[in-house]
Amino acid sequence: MAFGIRRSELEEWKNQVREGQIAYLTHYWIDPRFPSIKSVTKVGCSDLKRLQNWCKEHDLDPKYIHHRNPFPHFDLLGPRQKEILKQEMLHHHIQRFKL
Repeated sequence: MAFGIRRSELEEWKNQVREGQIAYLTHYWIDPRFPSIKSVTKVGCSDLKRLQNWCKEHDLDPKYIHHRNPFPHFDLLGPRQKEILKQEMLHHHIQRFKL
């Protein structure tokens, strides 16, 4: 279950993904499979080659890309989420979601 974002933020992420940009959407998240995880960052891009390259650049396995058209994405969780958000200079995501 996702929460803590505005519809306009979701729509902006979707637009960026459709346009083939690497787009980041962080939100609060509850999933019983991951009881200690409270948020996720979805890194999306409709250009699958670009998204695969992004994964490789961050030492992530592209086989975990969710191929959900029209919004393919990779879910960042746990310590790697914060680490990559720092690398990408997305400090507002870290602050807003208390990572």
